Amino acid sequence: MVSLTPVDGWCDDPTDPAYNRLIKTPYLGHHEILWRNDHVYDILIVVGYNDSPPIPPRGSAIFIHIMNDAQTPTDGCIALSRGDLIDILGEITPTTELVVPPHLEQSVAPLFSNPLQEDHP
Repeated sequence: MVSLTPVDGWCDDPTDPAYNRLIKTPYLGHHEILWRNDHVYDILIVVGYNDSPPIPPRGSAIFIHIMNDAQTPTDGCIALSRGDLIDILGEITPTTELVVPPHLEQSVAPLFSNPLQEDHP
């Protein structure tokens, strides 16, 4: 577990060598700023989707994070209440895996296959 800093970002530029990786800002490639005023990334779990190795443009910046105040859907992430996310943190380890049941794979696959779907919460 690490703490975010104001210069942390996540590269979501499929043409960049740092695609789907934590980066430091300022950064030339397209990226998402992780230090946010809306606090949705105050607790952030990197899901580990398309990261071993990252294959552009299969998807990037897939996180579990705090739900926004409007409780609107995310663009591929999983958003939970702060309390639920804190509960999960107490149960997971570095070897915990997120598993999508086979009967749901087809319904979530479109979330991770659109290379233009890179704007988050």
